[in-house]
Amino acid sequence: MEPVPLAGLNILVVDDDEDSRFYISTVLEADGATVMGVGSAAVALKVLPELQPDVLICDIAMPGEDGYTLIRKIRALKPEIWAKLPAIALTAYGDSEYRRRALEAGFQTHVAKPVDPGELVAIVANLVAPDQI
Repeated sequence: MEPVPLAGLNILVVDDDEDSRFYISTVLEADGATVMGVGSAAVALKVLPELQPDVLICDIAMPGEDGYTLIRKIRALKPEIWAKLPAIALTAYGDSEYRRRALEAGFQTHVAKPVDPGELVAIVANLVAPDQI
């Protein structure tokens, strides 16, 4: 039997677009993750302490607070575990300037929409995998 790459992972998906949240959640759940999808940065900050996600996947362009603001707020939270939360910026803007801004804000990686399901699973698995030798 094939191992389920994301088994046991709690993932928080933040995207104001309901279809995107559904798609990403479906892909990740099919590979074993437990996913909570929320539609705004404000809700994400509210559920973060109780959910204790292993990974954050966040859209950048959202009304109100964008993904850059959200990741900066998360990185500043106490306790310090939030400084290390693996985080993926998901955006329709794929050029290098947006990638640079995402990494500077505190994301580990930047993924352009639409994302291939297999690629998304691989990116999440690699983010949480023990350090590769």
